[in-house]
Amino acid sequence: MTLPVIVTEFRAGLAKGELLIQQCGDCGKPNMWPRYACPHCQSDNLGWAEAAGTGTLHSFSVLRQGAPEGHEEDLPYAIGVVKLDEGVQIAVRLEPDAPEDWSSYQCDDRVQFVAKGAAQIEKRPCATFRRTQP
Repeated sequence: MTLPVIVTEFRAGLAKGELLIQQCGDCGKPNMWPRYACPHCQSDNLGWAEAAGTGTLHSFSVLRQGAPEGHEEDLPYAIGVVKLDEGVQIAVRLEPDAPEDWSSYQCDDRVQFVAKGAAQIEKRPCATFRRTQP
């Protein structure tokens, strides 16, 4: 299966330890998930910018059973929606505080991007975040 360039560029950034978001070259606004046209001005002059990697956890869920096909070996794991400081939202995996323990996580927590190795990104091409310590 051939993936669109906008997907492969995002994943290539993750494999290099970078969290990339699209940036419009005309209106300057960021957007996420990657698109072929800017949702603000409809320009196709889109590029990539490295995000600061910090944001606010808006929602999350810990999956302990019933994982989608192909993710069974990952159980348990947590997914969440993070609003980056740049203003865009992204779906992420959440790193546990201790093995299989996300009990300290709460909505509105500050979180930060965690770079993963290229092999791990190849297996699960998604951004991972962890709660920042108060």
